[in-house]
Amino acid sequence: MFVVGGESLVDLVPTGDGDTRAAHAGGSPFNCAIALAKLSNPTGFLCPISTDDYGDQLLGPLQAAGVELLLKERVEVPTTKAIVTYNARREASYEFQRGADRAFSTEGLIDALPEQLELFQIGGFCPILPEDAEAWLSVAKDAAARGAVLTMDPNVRPSLVDDFAAYTARLNLFLDQVNLVKLSIEDLAALALGRAVKVEELAPAQIERIFNDATRDLLGRPQCKLVIVTFGEAGSRAVTRSGAATADVFEAVPFGDTVGAGDSLMAGVLTWLSDNGALSAEGLGALGDEALAKMLRFGAVVAGLNCRHVGCVPPTRAEVDAVLSAS
Repeated sequence: MFVVGGESLVDLVPTGDGDTRAAHAGGSPFNCAIALAKLSNPTGFLCPISTDDYGDQLLGPLQAAGVELLLKERVEVPTTKAIVTYNARREASYEFQRGADRAFSTEGLIDALPEQLELFQIGGFCPILPEDAEAWLSVAKDAAARGAVLTMDPNVRPSLVDDFAAYTARLNLFLDQVNLVKLSIEDLAALALGRAVKVEELAPAQIERIFNDATRDLLGRPQCKLVIVTFGEAGSRAVTRSGAATADVFEAVPFGDTVGAGDSLMAGVLTWLSDNGALSAEGLGALGDEALAKMLRFGAVVAGLNCRHVGCVPPTRAEVDAVLSAS
């Protein structure tokens, strides 16, 4: 089983009708779990779900996709919320109100893990608060002891932390454990510069330097074997000690928005790795140029198909296979 641990929430998205907003189920780990399940992977989700109406809204897509909810008992804490705004290119930014996603104990999370699991994906909110980071790091180490490959998509959110240096130190504890990490170039720039960054304001040479420094640092850690970096409309890049590759985006026609694009890409990458017998520390490290290019292409198709919708609506495996067989 693949297990994804971390936050679920509702995205409150502008409707274009004055100040009204529509509620969409979301959260990066939530999205990734659903995308993995829709790509035909047995998937469990490790996150408390509220008893409120928004909690009911979160359960629907999980159940429809066939995701197993590992924490069976719902909690009397309001669902976490993300207030979404869009820029001129329909790229989303978020303001968060934390709630039920933090209503856990370390023991409860560990007890809910299956005895055997192939993968444990660590959610982006896990390092944000010290007490949460301690709990989730214990869960990740326990999952690794059960044989899981550890992966992470940090989704760096400077606006969510009071002390960015302390947050970075906590994040590094996770990055020292994971075998695969996917970040956006915005994530890397924020970590390099210690603040939120608009990448379009950076010179190309500075972006390249940030990318090279980060991948060198990450692959120099004892457990990390594969680094994937997304560049928005400019596609994605992947690096191991054995190779490197780039991939263009798969164009979304018609275009909805980019909500969940990175989560869908991550699910696509993990699916390709599992299908091709590479979802192990040894397998990840051995990936060369050709394999990495195929992996990124699969992930790009998953992400592009998701972006044909408003909100996160990952594709089924059949939809992805139809695109790949026609190309």
